[in-house]
This record gives sequence, C-alpha cells and structure tokens, in this order.
Amino acid sequence: MLSDLFKGRESQVADFQRQMTQLTAEQGLPYGHRDKTFNSRLAQEMASWADTQPDGARFHAVLYRAYFVDNLNIGDSEVLVTLAAEAGLDVAQARRVMTERLFSAHVDADWQRARPEGITGVPTFVSAGLAVVGCQPYEMLLRFVTHLRGLESAE
Repeated sequence: MLSDLFKGRESQVADFQRQMTQLTAEQGLPYGHRDKTFNSRLAQEMASWADTQPDGARFHAVLYRAYFVDNLNIGDSEVLVTLAAEAGLDVAQARRVMTERLFSAHVDADWQRARPEGITGVPTFVSAGLAVVGCQPYEMLLRFVTHLRGLESAE
C-alpha cells in the first residue's frame, strides 16, 4: 500500500495523486486512483519483448491502463499474460518470455546505462546532458525539445 510506503508523508501521496490527475486530464489520458505500487521488473521485460513483436506497441497502452487506471499488479505473471492477450500478443510466447526471463538481460542493460546518468524512473528524456524526468505536461516536453534545437543551432 502507498500509505505504508509513505507513512508519515501521506500528504505527499495525495499531492502527487492530484498532480497526476490534473496532468493526465489535460492530455486526455485516463488515470485512476492508485493506492498500491508494484514491482514492475517483469512488466519491463514483457514490454521489451513486446517491442520486438508486430503491433507490440499496443502492449504499452494496455500496460499503462492496467497500472495507472485499473491499479492491477503488473508484477503478477498471470496479469501480464492477460494483458499480452488483450494486446494481441502470442500468449504461449508471453509465458515463455516470463518463465525463461528471455528479456532480463536487455532490461539489465537498460538499467546499467541509466544508473550512471542518475535515471531511476520512467519516463526520462535525456539529451545534451539535460534531462526531463517523470510525467510532464506537453508544454514542458516542447520546451525541452525547443531548447535542444537552440543548442544545435548555436554549434
């Protein structure tokens, strides 16, 4: 439970929930009330696998909804199999990916590249030694890209 994880700092959770609700509403994205957090490692491995599949991008949308809207445990392999099926991915192959941890090394490599940069969360956009971390309004990302283009022009 988030209340256990942030004991004594419950107001921070409430503030974060309000901010996320506002940001997602501004962008037309669904967002539910989350009261739990789950280990997302297996979901990251599944997402890496999905990226190698035709139409695998659908899995990311399904995974987003499961976690941020429906408050499902994305660390549970049966939940992930259901999500893979919903995204149109091969269920038998999804089970094999999880059972044999076929994309574990890929995720490890991502983490190894991220840690020296101080990246501990997603999404994180990095370029030219600058970073934008976490869910941000569209305008913030636009300013980031515009700033980067200005750096390119100055070179």
